[in-house]
Amino acid sequence: MEAVPEDWDRALAIVAHPDDLEYGGSTAVAKWTAQGKTVTEVLATRGEAGIDGMDPEEVARVRTLEQIEAARIVGVDTVEFLDLQDGMLEYGLPLRRVLAAAIRRHRPEVVISVNFRESFPGGGFNMADHRVLGLAVADAIRDAANRWVFRDLDLEPWQGVRFALFGGSPQAGHYVDVTGHLQTGIESLLAHQVYFSNLGADFDAAAFLTGTAEPAGRDVGVRHAIPFELIES
Repeated sequence: MEAVPEDWDRALAIVAHPDDLEYGGSTAVAKWTAQGKTVTEVLATRGEAGIDGMDPEEVARVRTLEQIEAARIVGVDTVEFLDLQDGMLEYGLPLRRVLAAAIRRHRPEVVISVNFRESFPGGGFNMADHRVLGLAVADAIRDAANRWVFRDLDLEPWQGVRFALFGGSPQAGHYVDVTGHLQTGIESLLAHQVYFSNLGADFDAAAFLTGTAEPAGRDVGVRHAIPFELIES
């Protein structure tokens, strides 16, 4: 794998739900903010469909707070929510429009998102919201750059996105050396404590992230690494 270029200053992370970024992506974010880069987070939903047996409005409130804390831990000050419906994201022009608007507002050089492929590394079918959101992000980057697409947004086009990074992809060909930042990433994932406590399963955040970062690091000759699929704009 090749190293992800780091000669940039501003990134925008766009994911579907609270906790999506924390399964690896936020560990890279921790490194980048420590370098002085600015990273902003935009979430399509508030994850209100994520806890069975709890009122969706309460889930949205709790998960919003957990995401803001998870972001704070890795040095992210701005977290926006688009308030789309969790579990019911649909690929199409309305989704591409709101994502293109976010890109035009924040004007990033790099966009970070989630795996949009059908499966995860090692198998397992990817969920619909991830597939829909990630693909829409890839297309919205081009939409945001095209002056004649979504003209009603009244926002100047933004052609400055150099590449997009998709975490958790089975087609990862790039990596970020996160040596020295893994613990911060683990703490960020652990910020979703109410969500994990209601899953009814014994989830070990440290083991999960270490199990990703150590093998990837060995493959590329560093202690810890997070793999990404990189798509150039």
